[in-house]
Amino acid sequence: MLKKLKEEVYAANMELQRQGLVKYTWGNASGFDEDEQVFVIKPSGVPYEELTPDDLVTVNLDGEKVDGKLNPSSDTATHAVIYKHFKEIKGVVHTHSPWATIWAQSGQELRPMGTTHADHFYGAIPCARYLTKQEIDEGYEKETGNLIVDTFKEKNIDPVAVPGILLHGHASFTWGKNVTDAVVNNVVLDEIAKMNLFARIVNPNASDLPQEILDKHYLRKHGANAYYGQN
Repeated sequence: MLKKLKEEVYAANMELQRQGLVKYTWGNASGFDEDEQVFVIKPSGVPYEELTPDDLVTVNLDGEKVDGKLNPSSDTATHAVIYKHFKEIKGVVHTHSPWATIWAQSGQELRPMGTTHADHFYGAIPCARYLTKQEIDEGYEKETGNLIVDTFKEKNIDPVAVPGILLHGHASFTWGKNVTDAVVNNVVLDEIAKMNLFARIVNPNASDLPQEILDKHYLRKHGANAYYGQN
């Protein structure tokens, strides 16, 4: 079932490890099949060194397992909420990568300070608030997903243009048009978190990128008249 998607999701999870974004079992990647309305996700607690494509688990948008021998990731409900509400998203990644997690623990958003940011994120990457005790008790992972969706609604941010978020005290989620794209966005988020931290150390008054440069770098890759890369 969904063999090609499983291979893509497996490769994406392996890439997280290769890029140094995960240690032990601290992360997961999933990919969504729009026709079947299911997604494939890493199983819970399985070390990356032991993971095989056959270990991946298929679940529906209610978080119910429809294929696979193992239990899906503990973050499955969060992925499900993102897929339900961000209709153009076909891949989701969660990691505790160090630089992004530093910013998440600080409770600060990632401002667009340079063109590396602007090439992938069209504006600041928000940091969501802490979950309340009531939300935790009602369903930690599902409410994490709801918090992500609500944060984008409240701040009027397009999740396609800003494909990622920090969760206060937790870590990052990123997403994309497919699971490979979601991994790239997670790598970039961690890199710009490192860049911003050192930029603030060098110059605590460092400014955001001027809007016209943000526009140019984002739109030349993602705009209607994009010209970056090959046709």
